[in-house]
Amino acid sequence: MAQAATAKNERGSDLLVAISIVVILGMMLFPVPTFIVDVMVAFNLTISLITLLVTLYVVEPVQFSIFPSFLVIMTMFRVALGILITRAILINASAGNIINAFGNFVVGGNYVVGIVIFIVLIVVQFIVITSGAQRVAEVAARFTLDAMPGKQMSIDADLNAGLITESQARAKRESISAEADFYGAMDGSTKFIRGDSISSIIIIVVNIIAGFIIGIMQLKMSFVQALQTYTLLTVGAGITLQIPSLLVSVSTGIIVTRAASVSNLGKQIVSQVFSSSRVIAIAAGVSFFMVFIPGIPKIPFIILSGLVGYVAYTMSENQKKDDIKQKKEEEKEKKVSAGTPESVMPLLHFDPVELEIGYALIPLVDPEQGGDLLDSITSIRKQTALEFGIIVPPIRIRDNMNLPPNKYVIKMHGVEVSVGELMVGRYLAMNPGTAKDKIQGYDTTEPTFGLPATWITQNDKNRAVALGYTVVDASAVVTTHITETIKNNASELVGRQEVQALIENVKENYPAVIEELIPKVLTYGEVQKVLHRLLSERVSIRNLLIILETLADYGIKTKDPDHLTEYVRQSLRKQISKQYADEDRVLHVITFDPEIEQNIADSIQYTEQGAFTALAPEYLQRLFSAIADKTEKIVSQGYQPIVLCSSIVRPHLKRMIDKTMPGLVVLAYNEIVPEVEIRSLGMVEMR
Repeated sequence: MAQAATAKNERGSDLLVAISIVVILGMMLFPVPTFIVDVMVAFNLTISLITLLVTLYVVEPVQFSIFPSFLVIMTMFRVALGILITRAILINASAGNIINAFGNFVVGGNYVVGIVIFIVLIVVQFIVITSGAQRVAEVAARFTLDAMPGKQMSIDADLNAGLITESQARAKRESISAEADFYGAMDGSTKFIRGDSISSIIIIVVNIIAGFIIGIMQLKMSFVQALQTYTLLTVGAGITLQIPSLLVSVSTGIIVTRAASVSNLGKQIVSQVFSSSRVIAIAAGVSFFMVFIPGIPKIPFIILSGLVGYVAYTMSENQKKDDIKQKKEEEKEKKVSAGTPESVMPLLHFDPVELEIGYALIPLVDPEQGGDLLDSITSIRKQTALEFGIIVPPIRIRDNMNLPPNKYVIKMHGVEVSVGELMVGRYLAMNPGTAKDKIQGYDTTEPTFGLPATWITQNDKNRAVALGYTVVDASAVVTTHITETIKNNASELVGRQEVQALIENVKENYPAVIEELIPKVLTYGEVQKVLHRLLSERVSIRNLLIILETLADYGIKTKDPDHLTEYVRQSLRKQISKQYADEDRVLHVITFDPEIEQNIADSIQYTEQGAFTALAPEYLQRLFSAIADKTEKIVSQGYQPIVLCSSIVRPHLKRMIDKTMPGLVVLAYNEIVPEVEIRSLGMVEMR
């Protein structure tokens, strides 16, 4: 019902605008009774007054973003009204009661006074207000466009630092775009007001001359009668048109000179003009001393100085009361702040991912000093979403004065997980194994993978590249470190709340899968356990639809997260095979003696808390030693060590190996597609 009513209102608004344009065209083409002329003149004055009041009460100019287009329509309406009035004056020697009232009452029936008033209005509008508004609009448009890149970078920085959300950043970007469009349109719209002022002068001159000729030659009036009749009507019409035009011009000047604020213009004027009682008191004193100038009336200045002095005294007393009240509130807050839950609650919050840097690394995050780390962190979040299918929360960056100047710390949920040191302005050169010559610099260890490296200067960069070194800047070093840290701990970033958000995203396109799975088969917590196990072994969950469909199929049979994870891994076998096979679709692996696999399978114990292996410590020690020997040989041959075993023992073997070799990949036979060739580089034996 509400949507239907809204749609009906929108159609009504569109129809009203279209009818208004048609009416304006009709005013130009067809003569109308003088009563209609009065209605149109009154409407012109009213809508101009409404426009002025709206500009006074908007908080920021973008709130009246339709104003430039509205100016065009109002200018067109005044031109049509001028044609309508001109036709009525020249044909009927009358243009309605309102214009007659302006011609007789406002100017006292004296056309000379009317002409002077009209000229004053034209001068004020054309030379003062319109010219000023036009110049302000030009400057505002130029500076708004120039400031757009900086504002966009500021929004990106706040987003990356976690100060705002994605939706807030999107709203801010839309606001910046709307502001630029508004001032750009206002730059052109002020030309319409300038042209409207010029046309008013031309219309009044034409009306006087043409009316004088028609009155004498066609209506047989005397010279004096024709001059007075048509001059009064024309001047009345000119003032009638010029006052609304002046109101719109003032509206334009106000809206283009407004700065964004939290209050309207009236509140701003009162709060800023009357912000200092001392200034008001000085003004009262100056007004009072004007009384002593010979020949100046004393009563107006005495009254004015008294009123202003009273205002200054009242402001001073109120300020003293406010200061006393503020001091009492501050003292009260100091007494109770330590015991209130609200003061402690913010301290309990931890950011999911946080980067703390020493003060020497601040240039890396400052765009004004050439730092591009914020942009790099944005790419980290995008890369992780594409590679792992998870949404990394905004990475908050803090400067920590307690850290050594060149050190940085990566934290997850408030716990330090990685550290490193950088040298700003230098490059990190790493030998991939092909460079033979030594490069001069400060020897160090690359923080992400623990490789030997050297910090070199800008002058040595090209030489290092020529020698075969891999050279990266400081931002790339910390970006790589953050990326690998997130990948290694991706499972910690996926809680129940994040799982719900991911599932809701799938539900938009595949509602049947979600309705069947949750909560009929599994809960969010049970799904989260499966995703946690996948991510802990660096298996992407981006293809979440296949994962959820598999859980819907097998979740009816078992709720054990280990079993469900193995079912999901089998469904993702194409993805897993591609992830670890080489370009020739060959998978180089280490296999196990069937006797070892059988021993592991026989030792599996199932309890209510889950399954575990019960192998003797001596046996485990020998097993780990045998696995380590094989992996060292594989690494020396240039291959990534991958262990291949049966699906029954795979999760248990992985948990055992993680205690001594956490990065070792463990795959099951049924996770490899037939198109991939399995090539064994050795077998783990214990004979």
